[in-house]
This record gives sequence, C-alpha cells and structure tokens, in this order.
Amino acid sequence: MSRIVAIDYGRKRVGIAATDPMQLIANPLDTVPAHEAVDYLTRYANENDVEMFVVGDPRQMNGERSESWRYIDPFVRRLRRVLPEIPVVFHDERFTSVLAQRAIIEGGVPRNRRRTDKGLVDRVSAVIILQSYMEARK
Repeated sequence: MSRIVAIDYGRKRVGIAATDPMQLIANPLDTVPAHEAVDYLTRYANENDVEMFVVGDPRQMNGERSESWRYIDPFVRRLRRVLPEIPVVFHDERFTSVLAQRAIIEGGVPRNRRRTDKGLVDRVSAVIILQSYMEARK
C-alpha cells in the first residue's frame, strides 16, 4: 500500500504527517518553512509511494472558510501543478491546534521544549488532521 500525507499549512510553518505504508498509524514527519513545503513534499513523494495529500481545511464555526484560506489556496494550486498524479483532498481542521496543544501538555512535553520547538504544534496538528481523516474514511 501507499502512504497518506497530511498537511497543516500555516503562513510561516507547515506541519507534515504521514501514515505507515499499511495506513494504520499517523506519524509526525517534519515542520518546514511554508516557502519550502512544495519542494519538501516533492522530495518525499519521489522517495515514498504517496496515495494522496490531505490538507487541513480552515473553517469558521459557521462552516465558511477562514481568512487563512487565501494562503492555502495558492499552495494547493502549486502542489497540484507540481505533483498532478497525487490527489489533494481537504479535511476540516477546526480545533486541531487546540487539540495539539492539549495533547502536547498531557503527553508531558516540558514547558521549555514547548516554547523553543515552534514546529511541534504544527506536526501534532498534522497528525490530528490525518487521524481524523482516516477515522472518517472508515
């Protein structure tokens, strides 16, 4: 089987997570600067069998897309242009940052690491998006 890659796109940083080849477990991969995300994903897809990309879809409480959509849309258009053979789907990402911060705290990550590792929340958010997507597919 192939991997599913989840993307938590932010203006500065992009959290990336991927499944194992059997698509059973979501694992954090990396956090990369936003301007390097497509290149990173291209390299990853060239080295791994990627079935699809799942991009966090930022929505407001009323279901409308949030302001951050204006940054995600150009990224997704470029990703689709560079890797047209890999489908890109969207999955609701509401509350993923809050859930990620809670999981990090409950997981016992020391406060100084939470302060210094700016990409930690982004990676964990990508894992949460991926897990939620996998559960919704069942």
